[in-house]
Amino acid sequence: MPQEMKMQEAIKFAIQTEKNVMDFYKRAAAITNNPRGKKVFDLLAGEEREHAGHFFHLYKGTDLGTFDQFMARPPHADTAMLKELEKALDANVHERRAMELALREEEDLAKSLTMTASHMVDPVVRTVFERMAKETLDHYALIESEYAHLMKMVHETDIDIYVRE
Repeated sequence: MPQEMKMQEAIKFAIQTEKNVMDFYKRAAAITNNPRGKKVFDLLAGEEREHAGHFFHLYKGTDLGTFDQFMARPPHADTAMLKELEKALDANVHERRAMELALREEEDLAKSLTMTASHMVDPVVRTVFERMAKETLDHYALIESEYAHLMKMVHETDIDIYVRE
């Protein structure tokens, strides 16, 4: 069923979503002992901040304050990704679990954003959601690659070696 969403509502939603995911990656980086895994989570947090900035500059509202003020706000306690990560921490789980959570959440978010985009009447608003879905899928691929490395699976850069042997 087509949905009517105003562009500014879509942008505000995009900003908050990017911040929520950034908060997750910052927390995941903080609990990760593996330097390579920490680097990936820090990179993803930085990219989410950058994505939020792109949307923030399009937002005409004044209710969020400045970009830096908004991004410095504490994470929403009810963010599903953070709740799952905190539960995993309670079980004394390391970066492997954080990456598994990130993979699942990025996949679910991409599906949700794609479905939302398909229901948007306004093509400009649809484009906002499609862009977010693409960026989410890009992050999924990065996490998937790092997860394969962490789990000592055949990495995509090693495929030629294994195929030739």
